[in-house]
Amino acid sequence: MMAETQEPISTPQYKPHPTETMKAALWMGRRQIEIAEVAKPSITEPADAIVRITHTTICGSDLYIYEGDLDRSMEKGRIVGHEAIGFVEKIGSAVNRLKVGDRVIILPIIACGHCRYCENQQFALCDTTNGSKEMENKYGYRLSGILGSSELMGGYSGDQAEYCRVPNADLTCIKAPNDISPKKLLGLADATTSAWHGCELAEVGKGDIVGVWGCGAVGLSIQRLAKLRGASRVFAVDKDQTRLQIAKSFGMTPVDVVAHPNVSDYILSIQPHGLDCGIEASGFRSINTPKHAAMRYMKAESDSGDTVHAVLKATRKGGHIALIGDFFCGTNDFPIGMLMEKGITVRGGQNFGPKYYPHLLNLVIEEKYDPSWMFTYDDEFENISEDYRLFARHQIPGGLKVCLTTKYGRQKYG
Repeated sequence: MMAETQEPISTPQYKPHPTETMKAALWMGRRQIEIAEVAKPSITEPADAIVRITHTTICGSDLYIYEGDLDRSMEKGRIVGHEAIGFVEKIGSAVNRLKVGDRVIILPIIACGHCRYCENQQFALCDTTNGSKEMENKYGYRLSGILGSSELMGGYSGDQAEYCRVPNADLTCIKAPNDISPKKLLGLADATTSAWHGCELAEVGKGDIVGVWGCGAVGLSIQRLAKLRGASRVFAVDKDQTRLQIAKSFGMTPVDVVAHPNVSDYILSIQPHGLDCGIEASGFRSINTPKHAAMRYMKAESDSGDTVHAVLKATRKGGHIALIGDFFCGTNDFPIGMLMEKGITVRGGQNFGPKYYPHLLNLVIEEKYDPSWMFTYDDEFENISEDYRLFARHQIPGGLKVCLTTKYGRQKYG
């Protein structure tokens, strides 16, 4: 018996333009992202906008698609990507907050704005934008649609392209000023929003001791935003030496998993009180012990529980934990007794995007936060196939994200 949900109201695939084409990044199989000429999108539903993309990037969660972790529910030829900015070219008849020519940040989460979850600003839990029966069977509920992902996430075309059809554009697009640099806005599309969501779920506040597992763009963003929210100390956990050095340069306390494989004991030796807030930002493929490596190899589990176990142990009694790194299925040896006996609160989930605006944009406008640091490399959009290969191997110059500029971004602001 599945939970009661509303029938989906969004159409995942766009109506192709009869004559005009664009370049787009397509998933063609495991480790195969190809640039191809495809039909440009047209307005498909009244609440749509067509956005001319100027800048896009690759997210860590795009690698689950690239590496084939979701290939059973992924369709060949799907346009990928969910982080982009650009200019509104067309709007549907039901769009009220945008006009042609507006500069916008495209958020990854597609929400209706009207169901009980959207009314509570839990936009990633939207009832009506994801028709996946597989998700409903797996979780008992459908969650929101996400741009550029698998059928599990609704099967929507993404925004690693020269144009994007944006469903429910009044919610999915955030209007932005023309005088802010592209990297500042692109950094807000997902990484900063997810990081703020992690801080919210873990209830990070003044004086807190925080531990963050993962020093990618999201993990480092969590660390910096935790400091902005008043955290007194932040532990940055990773095994990538370049990223640990970046964390150290930001004033964090780096914890090298290679040097200290028992991370929780190491943190407790420095901070006997434990963490007030623990945040997992590395995801289901983060493996630190032979046990979980073997279980994943034998397909005895799909999601490694190494980092979750460490976060639970290092977090103090009555503390708060947020799971922001993607987890999809199940893990073995979950320390449920530790969770229960320590009275820890654990929350997880995709970010609630629109809930955090205009606050996050205002932080950038007022120069209180600048997310452009996460882009350590610049390239042209047409080279995205090679950039996926580099990103998957932690070989992007500078160690973090690439800012990809389309031909429209190479013109002055579109």
